[in-house]
Amino acid sequence: MALFGLKKKTDVAAVADAGAPARRSLGVGRDLAHVLKHARVTEKATMHSADGVYTFDVAVDATKRDIMQAVRLLYKVTPRKVRVVTVRAKTVRSRRTGQMGVKGGGKKAYIYLKKGETITIA
Repeated sequence: MALFGLKKKTDVAAVADAGAPARRSLGVGRDLAHVLKHARVTEKATMHSADGVYTFDVAVDATKRDIMQAVRLLYKVTPRKVRVVTVRAKTVRSRRTGQMGVKGGGKKAYIYLKKGETITIA
């Protein structure tokens, strides 16, 4: 009666990677498609877009380098600078039931572009 299998760990890892789809990744387990969530369309963001500064909601674990590479790949523009801001979670009260809840926070990024470059947000 054997307690352990005869397969080595390297054989199991090779089989698992063979079935995975080919994606553009960043280092260990990073995928560029999930870095930028969506553009923040607010009054302030629209005002800044006239100056070449675009605002996006980004993944919580995204770094500035990840964001730069995602913008470069998706929009074909090179960011001049990226600033990242953490959006804090807020407690809110339901008007119907009166119960308190939490509105999730997240992360947003300000993308600064060179003069003359623009991003079309649909």
